[in-house]
Amino acid sequence: MKAISIVGGGIAGLALAATLDPARFHVTVDEKRPELPTVGTALGMWPNAQRALARLGVLEEARAASPVLGSASVRNAGGEPWVTVDAGEMFGISRIDLLRLLDAAVPGTVRRITSHVKDLPAEGSLVVGADGVHSMVRREAWGARTAARLTPYFALRGSVTSPVDPDRLGEYWGRGDLFGIVPSPDGFFWYASYRSGLGPYGIDLASALEQARERYAGHAPAIRQVLAAATPSDSLAQRIWTTPYLGSFVRGRTVLVGDAAHAMLPTLGRGACESLVDAVTLGDLLNTLPEDHALRAYNRQRRLRTQALSLAAAALGRVAFAEAGQPLRDRLLSVARRRNARAAVGSGSAG
Repeated sequence: MKAISIVGGGIAGLALAATLDPARFHVTVDEKRPELPTVGTALGMWPNAQRALARLGVLEEARAASPVLGSASVRNAGGEPWVTVDAGEMFGISRIDLLRLLDAAVPGTVRRITSHVKDLPAEGSLVVGADGVHSMVRREAWGARTAARLTPYFALRGSVTSPVDPDRLGEYWGRGDLFGIVPSPDGFFWYASYRSGLGPYGIDLASALEQARERYAGHAPAIRQVLAAATPSDSLAQRIWTTPYLGSFVRGRTVLVGDAAHAMLPTLGRGACESLVDAVTLGDLLNTLPEDHALRAYNRQRRLRTQALSLAAAALGRVAFAEAGQPLRDRLLSVARRRNARAAVGSGSAG
């Protein structure tokens, strides 16, 4: 049996371990975290991610644990909707629930090691870097120039069980900041992003929540309501890092998946989805092709697509986090809303 060492037991690492054929591979997963996290936020599952979950046999369980997102609006800071989007069959699953389902899908033959890997595994196995934006595997195999890049943006996320008017769901764009509210099984998940000097390490959650309450004090009532109910024990805070451009996700017998390969701004909500697709794509290719052919095919299928999404997320970020251009952005979106409303009325009258 061929040996595969997966460094990182998050979404990408667990999904890959669950995809690989246990009759063909001896798989080891190294994860520094001794147990699954207890605090998380919502991850929107786009159709491609749903297909990956179906391949892993956990799609129906994921749906059962998650509310369908339905329709949501992009709004101005005061709460007025600009654009309302029908999410179709998309659903938002808690990161905790997703990790739990993926963890249960991993075959019992997979060896689990709880350790903080500081060096590449010994030669003789295919090494998969699934160790996130600060990937040790990427740094060791691709060089120090590929270290994660710190953005000026801060991400604060959490969940609340207090009720929020369902008509207030969506994403709010202010001056240099955004705030989102999405349904959860027990209430609502929320997220906030803006420029901040906090961190990048050792961020105190109580201080971060207080900063956010001050930042959003003039925003829509729904935002103030959510932040008033938020507690440090149900929140996460971090600075946002991204992965630099890589000419290839493969180097010799080392390959990158998920955020280790393409961490991007969260503005498109595609990070977790693309990690799932990476893992299932790589696993199925390794299951059916010789290793060198599988790695080349994986790189060809996933590198350009994910890097295009990274560029799109950065472009959307410039719009969502607009500061000097925020008044113009708001006027243009308001004009577009009024035109769409008039067009809808005219279409109804003609009918």
